[in-house]
Amino acid sequence: QVQLVESGGGLVQPGGSLRLSCAASGSISSIDVMGWYRQPPGKQRELVAQISSGGSTVYTDSVKGRFTISRADAKNTVYLEMASLKPEDTAVYYCHLYMAPTYYWGQGTQVTVSS
Repeated sequence: QVQLVESGGGLVQPGGSLRLSCAASGSISSIDVMGWYRQPPGKQRELVAQISSGGSTVYTDSVKGRFTISRADAKNTVYLEMASLKPEDTAVYYCHLYMAPTYYWGQGTQVTVSS
């Protein structure tokens, strides 16, 4: 069993920054991909960013140039640095981990961008 614990969400003004963290624990062998999805109010969950074991990254177009994903393998932790936040970034952000053949999900952390 694998557990994902997210932290770092909160309320921030437009143009502000936040850093999300997700720490994985439990029966971890070799992590293939870690990353973040988000679900805005009334909308479907969407991929925000992910990073592979080799360091390759993928970002959804709307966050390119503003968000940066990174991972600390020794800590089984993934980070999402979010800058120049916009009201449309408001969502519940979910950490995910893929360790073949299973996907694991965190419980979600709320990010609200509002003045």
